[in-house]
Amino acid sequence: MQGQDIAVLLRLSLPDGQTRLSKDIAADLFLSPSEVSKSLKRSEEAGLIYLGGGEKRVNRTGLLEFLAHGFKYAFPPKRGSMVRGLPTSYAAEPLKSQILADNDPLPVWPYAKGTVRGIALDPLYKGASKAALHDSRFYSLLALCDAIRSGRTRERNLAIELLGKELNG
Repeated sequence: MQGQDIAVLLRLSLPDGQTRLSKDIAADLFLSPSEVSKSLKRSEEAGLIYLGGGEKRVNRTGLLEFLAHGFKYAFPPKRGSMVRGLPTSYAAEPLKSQILADNDPLPVWPYAKGTVRGIALDPLYKGASKAALHDSRFYSLLALCDAIRSGRTRERNLAIELLGKELNG
């Protein structure tokens, strides 16, 4: 699996996602249609999505299980230097309002048009910053995933709980 596969699954798990055409998902996520097609095939092989009859149904239970227990090992966080970017993990909603930040620099996705300086945390895939700016719910899901892969125990546990609520409605 690749980082963009998780992004596609998260996008499809949003309320309007199951009925979206692959070309629309590609536009939403700043991916090519062929990347979305390959991603859907990999996710189907992994048992994280069911494809049939034009429907794309995310295996939400399986996805949450993978995110909670294997995600941080499959996609370890890659941190960098101080950069300008978009807040992520506990520095972005929905965790921002629930976690009291210490004096450490905030985690950010490097992004030239970003407004916050912090420690670079590589996003799951290249277009994550642009996609997040166009869809606040998707941004929240990506930030929760970053908290799972890079956060401390309390942040990870809270992120898993909130992600479970989002995925299971």
